[in-house]
Amino acid sequence: MLNEYDNHNIYIRHAIDEKPRLVNDDMHIHSRCEIYFFISGRVDYLVEGSRYPLKPDSLLIMRPSELHIARIVNEERYERFAINFPLDFMKEADPDMHLARAFLDRELGKDNLFTEEQLDVKLVRTLFTNMVNAKNDYDRYLALKTNLPLLLYMINQAFVDRKQSEKNSPGFAEKVVPYINQHLFEEITIPDLSEHFNYSTSQFTRLFKKNVGSAPWDYILRKRLTAARSLLHKGISTQQASEECGFSDYSSFYRSYVKYFNEAPGKSRNKK
Repeated sequence: MLNEYDNHNIYIRHAIDEKPRLVNDDMHIHSRCEIYFFISGRVDYLVEGSRYPLKPDSLLIMRPSELHIARIVNEERYERFAINFPLDFMKEADPDMHLARAFLDRELGKDNLFTEEQLDVKLVRTLFTNMVNAKNDYDRYLALKTNLPLLLYMINQAFVDRKQSEKNSPGFAEKVVPYINQHLFEEITIPDLSEHFNYSTSQFTRLFKKNVGSAPWDYILRKRLTAARSLLHKGISTQQASEECGFSDYSSFYRSYVKYFNEAPGKSRNKK
């Protein structure tokens, strides 16, 4: 069962799979923020290499370009709400962007999860239901304008009030993912990364795929392409976008871009 609404700016859905297939979702990298509210099922969620085994009434947030993937653990009934919206939506309600702190004031893949101990999950479910079940476009507009800011306020308060426990020594993903993102557009190879972190190339590739959910080069490529697409939407030339995002060869950039986005870079630029 799927109940959804998409106005090309905000996309909200309520989905139920009575018997989900034991096939992992594809990796997701959005240009918008996402709030994902898990109702039931057995799902592990990976965000930039951080693993979140979900319990009922868990809520996850992802900011633009934050890679995430759901792993279905078994065939239990899988129910969830999700909403995608642009950062500009928060600016309309809050010009100082305090509501964006939970999305922006943290490292990639860190502090994505909120639990029923941190949020009023009954109210969260009510807010999502209000937004999904509006009967016409105008009611839906009103529901989004009133319910989503309240949901963002709750998340922001939980983020600000949450007491951080002492950090454990960093694991594989906690060390590797920030380093890659810091050097994303530089000349970078998997053998170089493996040597930097004292692994063989095969070990590094295996650990990366296990902890992050993708092969290391696929991760780097998708992140670079997503960044290039953002530059193209701002009107930057295709050649400059490819160079600024770490592609030394334009033809390989072009082929990868068409394969991933199913359109030529120049077409994306015309959509600015």
